[in-house]
Amino acid sequence: MVNQHETLSAEQQQEILEKYDPDAATRKLKGTMGIIVFLGLLAFSIFQLYASIAQTVPRQILLSVHLGFALSLIFILFPASRKTRKKDSVAWYDYILALLAVGVGAYWPLMLETIFNRVGVLTTLDLTVGTIGILLTLEATRRAVGLPITIIATLFMAYAYFGQSMPGFLAHRGLNFEGLVNTMFFTSQGILGTPLYVSATFIFLFLLFGAFLVKTGVGQYFNDLALSIAGRRIGGPAKVAIFSSALQGTISGSSVANVVTSGSFTIPMMKRLGYRREFAGAVEAAASTGGQIMPPVMGAAAFLMVEFIGGISYWDIAKAAAIPAILYFSGIWIMTHFEAKRVGLKGLPKEQLPNRKEVLSKIYLLIPILMVIILLMSGVSVMRAALWSIVGTIVVSAIRKDTRIGFAKMIEALVDGARTALSVAAATASAGIIVGVVTKTGLGLKLANGLVGLANEQLLLTLFFTMITSIVLGMGSPTTANYVITSTIAAPAIILLGVPALSAHLFVFYFGIVADITPPVALAAFAAAGVAGGEPIRTGVNASKLAIAAFVIPYMFVLSPELLMINTTIPYLIWVLFTAFTGMLAIGAGIIGYWYRKMYWFERIIAVAAGLMLMYPEGLSDTIGMILFVLLVASQIMTKNKGKFKLA
Repeated sequence: MVNQHETLSAEQQQEILEKYDPDAATRKLKGTMGIIVFLGLLAFSIFQLYASIAQTVPRQILLSVHLGFALSLIFILFPASRKTRKKDSVAWYDYILALLAVGVGAYWPLMLETIFNRVGVLTTLDLTVGTIGILLTLEATRRAVGLPITIIATLFMAYAYFGQSMPGFLAHRGLNFEGLVNTMFFTSQGILGTPLYVSATFIFLFLLFGAFLVKTGVGQYFNDLALSIAGRRIGGPAKVAIFSSALQGTISGSSVANVVTSGSFTIPMMKRLGYRREFAGAVEAAASTGGQIMPPVMGAAAFLMVEFIGGISYWDIAKAAAIPAILYFSGIWIMTHFEAKRVGLKGLPKEQLPNRKEVLSKIYLLIPILMVIILLMSGVSVMRAALWSIVGTIVVSAIRKDTRIGFAKMIEALVDGARTALSVAAATASAGIIVGVVTKTGLGLKLANGLVGLANEQLLLTLFFTMITSIVLGMGSPTTANYVITSTIAAPAIILLGVPALSAHLFVFYFGIVADITPPVALAAFAAAGVAGGEPIRTGVNASKLAIAAFVIPYMFVLSPELLMINTTIPYLIWVLFTAFTGMLAIGAGIIGYWYRKMYWFERIIAVAAGLMLMYPEGLSDTIGMILFVLLVASQIMTKNKGKFKLA
């Protein structure tokens, strides 16, 4: 195993997390306030578990209480400014905001029948509570999630209010103040809408599932498993990072958190072996970002897709995302392999690897993840699958003393899960504002028509413009908020041109996620640079190169939905996979500049061209690409030991 002094300390990890992930920048409360927050988080989880098991809590009450818990705890835990994040006391005004949040959360449960009986007619008290609820939601989102989604939600509300003043095709009747508050807080189209419902049901349970898994030590087990499988291979630590991050991504909801937890272990190993700091950070950033597209959790966005697309199951989405995710990680693996060969890096020595027997003896820790997949495949509802998987985690953990989850760890898991859910609840509440405005004003269709018109109804051009839009909208946003924004604003443009809804939603989701490693706002890459001690922008550029598959694969599954296992046959799917993987091999070699030997500049161009042709799902392009591929391989093999070749 790698010596402990080579990894980052817990304090260093937390410092980097707080710098790049708003969700981690919380107060460190002790004493009475610490106990109150602890009990509040515990009560939040207990309420959510009760609602999920009983399934008798009315929707509006469930969402209102969920929102009240999240907002009040955010104001206590998250300071108004990050400059005060290290303080262990709560500002006086945050107590007031927290109490107001409790009142907002309690309003629907207390006034449910009265509100329904008034049928949309608001009293002065309704207007006051609704206005406070909207403002508290925006401020809590700013603190726990960040400015991007807060600004977008605010602009959307301004658009709804000033609709008559909008130019051209953007103009609409507009909503008066009462209509705006009514839509945002007293209907199912605003804050208490679909995104928050998904947060209060599916997402919360899976976050709890992840928290229980963490208590078994599964995070460290992922690292050990990755080391035992990939550690001795060429460029071993980089491949460990890829494999470990793919596993972490199955339960993680944050690419930045994934970078810091996995990267604090893998990046020092890569640097020690000889990788450049920027490249080591880039490998971890690209792999950790890919964790958000790895089923079964997919950064919680898959749960939102079920509600947004309609007519499909969660399992349909997880199944569709599997092959693109495998191709994505294969692409990173291929390029790190070629980079290791180019630089001459070997694997780790045997004494630095974990004992294989010990690793295999803990293979049972993966059973809960397999349970989720099996239960979903068998048609069990997402909520029941999550609940049974939590139970399964507790049972499985009891096999060995060092993984056992006792009563104390159960309580800790409930608290940790609720803490993780705070930022998700805030993000989805603000996302509800965006969805509400789009639904009420028809803005989504207007933007889609504008984007299609700009592209002159050409599919490839529309995809390109949508890609740019999604990357820009995704900058600085967490996964759930990221998906809501891109799917609401960008996806309708692709659907207008006849693309299946699932392909369109996954397309914008991929490019929204890629924003985490695309400069200038590449939070995952910047966090990795912080761990590696490298230059942030250069790390982001390297990560974007390694993640080239993420820029190609979405085009593939839009042009050929069979890649998402939609209306396909096994033979055709095998052929598409074969050509796609071969194409990734050629593109990886061309970008790195090494295959069996160093490549001339023109060989690199031919390799990338051949790879793109192979990845484009069409007979003629596949044929030309395969011919070029075979010629390149033959040339490389025949000349690999002849003379010296300079890297262009």
